[in-house]
Amino acid sequence: LRQPTKAPTAQYNGSRTMATRSARNNYMKLPATQQIARRFSNQTALIGVIGLGYVGLPLLLRFNTSGFKGLGFDIDEQKINALNSGSSYISHISHSQIKSAYDRGLRVTADFSQIKHCDALILCLPTPLTSDREPDLSHIIATIEMLAPYLQRGQIVSLESTTYPGTCEEELLPRLERTGLVVGEEIFLVYSPEREDPGNQDFEARDVPRIVAGYSRACLTLGTALYEAVTERVVPMSSIREAELTKLLENIQRSVNIGLMNEMKMVADRMDIDIFEIIDAASTKPFGFTRYYPGPGLGGHCIPIDPFYLTYKARLLGIDTRFIELSGEINRAMPSYVIQKTEWALRQQSKNISDAKILVLGLAYKKNVGDPRESPAIKLIDLLTKQGADVSYSDPFLLTFPKMRNYQYSLVSTELSASILSSFDVVVLITDHDCFDFDLIQAHSKLIIDTRGRYRGAITNVVRA
Repeated sequence: LRQPTKAPTAQYNGSRTMATRSARNNYMKLPATQQIARRFSNQTALIGVIGLGYVGLPLLLRFNTSGFKGLGFDIDEQKINALNSGSSYISHISHSQIKSAYDRGLRVTADFSQIKHCDALILCLPTPLTSDREPDLSHIIATIEMLAPYLQRGQIVSLESTTYPGTCEEELLPRLERTGLVVGEEIFLVYSPEREDPGNQDFEARDVPRIVAGYSRACLTLGTALYEAVTERVVPMSSIREAELTKLLENIQRSVNIGLMNEMKMVADRMDIDIFEIIDAASTKPFGFTRYYPGPGLGGHCIPIDPFYLTYKARLLGIDTRFIELSGEINRAMPSYVIQKTEWALRQQSKNISDAKILVLGLAYKKNVGDPRESPAIKLIDLLTKQGADVSYSDPFLLTFPKMRNYQYSLVSTELSASILSSFDVVVLITDHDCFDFDLIQAHSKLIIDTRGRYRGAITNVVRA
């Protein structure tokens, strides 16, 4: 582990019991790591979560249900007002969950001066790409600079955002040091990448192991104590850089394998072979094969974006990450492939996209959630509209088209019925929410473009894409 020049003498022993560190002569007496850790083990610590989006709000609720006092922070007044009124703005979090959390003492605010009261500050901030597809750390940097005047001795600052190796040491560490607090002795820097999977009912958040790394031994010790309080298993890493790269590897593996499946889908389609049947058959092999499925393109905040955080860092080191970038190119091209298949299918009916009435099924990037970030459905709607199509969409999780920086459409979700479905020239299935009545859709649609393999076998009005 990295040891700062004035590193504490406490030794990490993998448990919540840590040696007490003596205060340095030229500082006021500091809280010992053992005393700080005890506040997490006995649930008396106040946990501050900064950024109440798809990662931050579930994390805040997890600490709340585990018995902690929680204080959420966000610059978005609409989110603060919604939560204070007992409302949820995330589809898989119910209003009743918010109200119950408030009954247990949860509070949220846009007043960042209140961070001085927190024992731990967990940063759950977006890490998007610039228009040049390079890392945009502006949210992290702006937040750290906003927090700096209020930071106190004994606090833990933990970053959960996905980013390239070196971010914590190159961007967070110097800004924390400018406060005059000694990192590793007076304030503790931790990195623990989020592992959220919205809508996944197979895993409880507490059961998903937590990667934790710290700038020093004391940082790791306290970070472990923090996350052990709400996670069954903590996986300590030897340094923050290793933890940062671990998170990228998790997401790059998915991106590369989905890219492979998307390429295989196009090859299989040309051979008139059902790729979904092939994947299911290959999955019966009990070793050496992992199931990944193709689709209309990647969505969400992680898989379409995170690989480019590593390619950026690799370029700075003179390394060409051709494999990662190729998979990204394939995945980004899938909405265009879906349009090509739609054009072909419409031509068989003597129609063109420019005069077609098209219904896009599903606006969210994955099924059974209301998250539209980087959704291929939104890119598809944009491309179809620019080609002159009359486009509508249906998604019970997103009743109105979301406000987005790059896409502005005044659309509302279409309620499905036999007469509505039959009024469209083509229905393009992008997100296969379980609540869709797929029998109704198949029975009353003139033409279906299926990008998810929902319909199997030879169905006259279904085209695979």
